[in-house]
Amino acid sequence: MQSQPDALQDIGRVLKQARLASALTQEQVADLAGISRPRYRDIETGSAAARASTLMNIARALGMEMMLIPQAMVPAVEALLRPHDDDDLPAFVSHAEDGDDG
Repeated sequence: MQSQPDALQDIGRVLKQARLASALTQEQVADLAGISRPRYRDIETGSAAARASTLMNIARALGMEMMLIPQAMVPAVEALLRPHDDDDLPAFVSHAEDGDDG
């Protein structure tokens, strides 16, 4: 299990990546989440913890959702999120892609 400081750093890293990918400033995310920019900065840098409701508001401001999963499922979820080799087959293939209309 991660220590609290490590977990806070990980959460902050994910939030920062999502914010940069969305081309938003810390001020914009804070406004959308209903918190101050200094408060958001502290959460993003991992120097402060946040209530679950605050994290949900931040996540939604960034077009994300939070999800609670059993710890035993974490490796499976992380595996789904990792980039895969080109040799991996998709989990689902539509038959229409084969040129067959029926």
